This record gives sequence, structure tokens and C-alpha cells, in this order.
Amino acid sequence: MKIKERLTNKDAWIRYRDSLRYALHCIVRPFDGFWDLTHEKRGSMAAANTIVILVLLTNLIKLGATSFVFNPVNWDKVNLILEIATFLVPFIVYVVANWCLTTLFDGKGTLKDIWMGTAYAMTPYVIIQLILIPMSNVVTEEEGAFYTVFSNFSMIWCGLLIIASVMMIHDFMLGKAFLSLIFSAVGMLIIVFLLVLFFSLISDGFSYFYSIYKETIFRMY
Repeated sequence: MKIKERLTNKDAWIRYRDSLRYALHCIVRPFDGFWDLTHEKRGSMAAANTIVILVLLTNLIKLGATSFVFNPVNWDKVNLILEIATFLVPFIVYVVANWCLTTLFDGKGTLKDIWMGTAYAMTPYVIIQLILIPMSNVVTEEEGAFYTVFSNFSMIWCGLLIIASVMMIHDFMLGKAFLSLIFSAVGMLIIVFLLVLFFSLISDGFSYFYSIYKETIFRMY
């Protein structure tokens, strides 16, 4: 019943619309935007997750609809799950690493705040890339420099917004924000290493017990 009430709650949909639209404010006025995003509760996890989904959809649309001149794709080697994981896994690992490291740096942001701030910072990527996808099919190869410039600009804009989000969410100065991002990158490498080590041990353990099982079956029969 609660889920049905939420889906039919007009005020909840209005709050969701406003929090999603607030992403446009964050990308043009990042310092005020990211401060109010968490401290004044102007953002929401629903809107943040929507932006994450839009980034994933944009990557998939970009894969299939961008001109072959600018994005040559060998469909025999395309793995959609891998394409999704290429963004989603680093995103999640960054959020966790940043939360762990900023806790040591006396950061004020929670895991939820970091997730929202990072997701909202991805907004320019969605907007610019969705414009560039149809543009790639009408420009010539000689005019492709514009496509490359704007594509890189979307990434740089997102990077600057992530820096602003770290500063505002954790109440850091610029130098401390840079330092926390550097340590977050190191933390990401450590988390990936531990995950690979964990799954490697699990795989080795499974192989060991499976070999014992096969040997037992072989001796019994």
C-alpha cells in the first residue's frame, strides 16, 4: 500500500521533479548548488539515481547511434553488461573510496551526500552527449574537431563539478579537496585490488573443493 501511495502522491512527484530540475542549477552555479543540494536538502536520491540511469542510457545510445566516423564499433565484441559496468563500477567505487577517505579528513558529507553530489555532477555529460550524438551524423570528418572539443568539454565540466561538490559537501578548501580526490583515487585502486584478491581467493577455493569432489566421485565409482 505504501508503494502505491508513493506512486500516486502528487506532492512526491513535484518534489522529485524539482530535485531533478535542480541539477541544472548545480551545473551553472556549482558552489551554491552543491551546498544547498545537501545542506538545504534540495537534492534527492531519486533524482540522483535518475541521472545515473540517464548516463548509462546515454552511453548505450552513444554506442549505437554515434556516427561510425567518430565512434567505430565492432558489434561482435560489444558486451552491454561490460559497457554498463564500465561507468557504474568506477562510480560506486569512487563514492565508497571518497567517503572512506574524507572521513579521515574530517569531511562532513555522508555516503548519501557523496552519491548525490557525484551523480548531479554528471548532468553536463548527459546534456552535451545527447546533443553530440545526432550532430555526429551530420558533420563531416573535417568538422569532427568540434565534436571532439565538445565531447572533451563535457568530461572536463563534470570533473570541475566533482571538485566543487567535494568542496561544498565536505566543507573543504580547494587544496584539501584536491588532496582528498588524490587519496580517493588511491583508495579506488586499493578497493579494486582487494575485490580482485577476494574473488580470486573465492575462485581458487571453489576450484579446490570441486577438484576434491571430482576425485571423491572418481574413487567411489
